[in-house]
Amino acid sequence: MKKTAYLSFLLPALSSSNIYAQTEHCPNIVLIMADDFGYECIGANGGEYQTPNINRLAEEGIRFENCHSNPLSTPSRVQLMTGKYNVRNYISFGELDRKETTFANLLKKAGYTTCIAGKWQLGKEKDSPHHFGFDQACLWQHTQKAVDAQGNDTRYTYPVMDINGESFEFSEKDFGPDIACNYIIDFIRQNKEKPFFVYYPMMLTHCPFVPTPDSENESRQRSATYKGNAVHFPDMVKYTDKLVGRIVDEINRLSLRENTLIIFTGDNGTDKPIVTMLNGKPYPGGKGKTLDSGTHVPLIVSAPEGLKNTVNTQLIDFTDFLPTLCEAAHIPLPTDKELDGKSFYPQLKGDTTHAREWIYCWYAPRKVYDTQAAVFARNKQYKLYRTGEFYDIQTDFDEKHPIPQSQMSEEQKKVAKALKAVIDNYEPLAKLKK
Repeated sequence: MKKTAYLSFLLPALSSSNIYAQTEHCPNIVLIMADDFGYECIGANGGEYQTPNINRLAEEGIRFENCHSNPLSTPSRVQLMTGKYNVRNYISFGELDRKETTFANLLKKAGYTTCIAGKWQLGKEKDSPHHFGFDQACLWQHTQKAVDAQGNDTRYTYPVMDINGESFEFSEKDFGPDIACNYIIDFIRQNKEKPFFVYYPMMLTHCPFVPTPDSENESRQRSATYKGNAVHFPDMVKYTDKLVGRIVDEINRLSLRENTLIIFTGDNGTDKPIVTMLNGKPYPGGKGKTLDSGTHVPLIVSAPEGLKNTVNTQLIDFTDFLPTLCEAAHIPLPTDKELDGKSFYPQLKGDTTHAREWIYCWYAPRKVYDTQAAVFARNKQYKLYRTGEFYDIQTDFDEKHPIPQSQMSEEQKKVAKALKAVIDNYEPLAKLKK
């Protein structure tokens, strides 16, 4: 495995597309997604951590209070990138079906120059990122395993990264998240004269919980993935915020902010060892659970000519990102694909007329069998599981007290019936998964 400590020479200049003229008036797009980073991790949402850069992004845009992912990483990433519910196209953990079309495929086809850096976990084929629409890629967990021969995690200390499909092992002086961030900044600098799309699925704040380069007791040792003292988690959140700030500051420095759509979110709930104070109350991490603590993620969007310092309470689903990016880039949605997403781009300018009324989830991340799946539909207040349990999630956050039909109000019965219709609509697809 090759070694290097400097990356700029690894990022080749890209030739101008012959369809550049079609996109010259379209916004640049930067989509940042933190790993295992729930709604409660952002100060602007009422969390206890230091996130001044993300807070500032909220002040300069819209803070969404009702964005929901899937409870785990690969299911969320597949849903985000394809605009489809997992019941349609999820095949296995750590893999994205190569027959699928991603938002990067669509943006690249329309003339955007595209880049991904951070965590991959969507297929080990050397050409996977390029196949799914990315011109340039700097990724952890691409062709290489997530751990070394001793079973220690390789994303932070002595990071192992693939640069456009070629593997590099870095020194103890390098921090994996810095490598990905530097790569993105170099990409933006080199492509500032033409429309670009950056997808930054961050490695932070996934365990192991390690000191960052800014921590007082920084360590240069690898540790097993599911070990590490959670005392370091606040430092990891702080460093996440720092990297977001570096990218936004570079966009500002290059005078690109007025034509750049910036989106920040998280892929699923915070890891279970973490308990955060949210608005003065303990909020346990819910990664892997279908509770709100497992699916409720931050969403902050700063858009050219969009609303500023605004709070949006409408439901947003991870399937909604692909159609939103397409609308922002003036790209028609594919007519031959079964998409489930609903663009929230109009909401960036205040139009909530066509906001979604429900969210659906089919969740079987490691045993992809319908009999193993947790399936539900929900609105802002109520959640109905395919198994029949019905919850008022505003008053029963931990879903310990299902409401039997005999005790439902007429309004609750009406809601339960509507949510059951949503689940029933997807059942023909669910039954195909055995």
